[in-house]
Amino acid sequence: MGWPSSNSASGMFGVIIVAIGIGSAHLSARQRSKRSRERIDRVTIARLASERTSPPSGVGIKEEKEMTYRNVRAAAGCVLAACACAAAAQTYPAKPLRLIVASSAGSNPDTVARIVANALTPILGQQILVDNRAGAGGNIGAEVAARAPADGYTVFYAHTNHSINSALYRKLNYDLLKDFVPVSLVAVSSFVAAVHPSVPVKTVPELIKLARSRPGDLTYASAGIGSGTHFAAEYFNGLAGVKLLHVAYKGGGPAVAAAVSGETAIYFVPIAVGLPHFRSGKLRALGVSMPKRVADLPDVPAIAETLPGYEMYSWAGIMLPAGAPQSAIDTLGKAVVSALANADTARRLKDLAVVPVGSGPAQLTEHCRKEIDKFSKIIRSIGLPQQ
Repeated sequence: MGWPSSNSASGMFGVIIVAIGIGSAHLSARQRSKRSRERIDRVTIARLASERTSPPSGVGIKEEKEMTYRNVRAAAGCVLAACACAAAAQTYPAKPLRLIVASSAGSNPDTVARIVANALTPILGQQILVDNRAGAGGNIGAEVAARAPADGYTVFYAHTNHSINSALYRKLNYDLLKDFVPVSLVAVSSFVAAVHPSVPVKTVPELIKLARSRPGDLTYASAGIGSGTHFAAEYFNGLAGVKLLHVAYKGGGPAVAAAVSGETAIYFVPIAVGLPHFRSGKLRALGVSMPKRVADLPDVPAIAETLPGYEMYSWAGIMLPAGAPQSAIDTLGKAVVSALANADTARRLKDLAVVPVGSGPAQLTEHCRKEIDKFSKIIRSIGLPQQ
């Protein structure tokens, strides 16, 4: 077979031009405006195809044609590869995303997740479809998400229960730190140490003093063994050196009802649940569980002002199955930060007493590690057997 003629080289040049055209079809209007800075110099490529310079000493016409053909072919390959990479990077997300929420529809985590999903939709240009997978304290949803394709189109809405479960269960069908890649810590929300008005204390120091004088006598409600409200109280017990007696209820509804009725003396109530009862005088707020005071209760001190190091709050974060493309992690992360900065989104979250965060991946990883370590220590300190 003979070497390609100059017509073949010109044909290859035509492939290059077509490739540039194909790449352009994938560009947005903004990106097309930048083509003049990014396109390959067609004149230079054409020159490679048509220019006949004198060959180096000892190189014949056949060898010269071969060199020219190889140069043009290499240039064409570079253009095609560049266009393919650009198209791949620009297409995410090219279809709707599924957001797995490991809580029932209408629950607080679900409500916050839907607010965030609605805010993400116009930013990403794709629908975010919420898929509620409740059960087993959040484990079912986490398992489904961990087994999903790592293509960036299945998103996991992780929350407090998943860090608790990682410390509480010996064997899970997922590993929060290994089976997922972090995207962003979305939001946090405080608990509030609250007492029934009949309890003769108005501050955290007064509560500690009363509890020390009556060890094992004062009761506290929780939404169940292993719940955030359970560990918030036990963390308080450990740091304060007191013994509040645990009364576990089957869910947050019965727990707050017990606190409001005076059936139990104390409840580390989620702030959104407690606010109407503080306003009505049915519960008295003593201290918030965040490291600093919160906007919804500016006159209520942080528990940490009395017990340095006390920090316990609900959290929610966005994760992807391990192995997800870096482009998906980056795109989704930037979108979450932008969504949380939106004034309407911030207002809707504030109505739920939720504080938007919008961190980077590293911060979410560090947060999860600290949470799992903290819950592990609490579990050991109270002698709660791992399940």
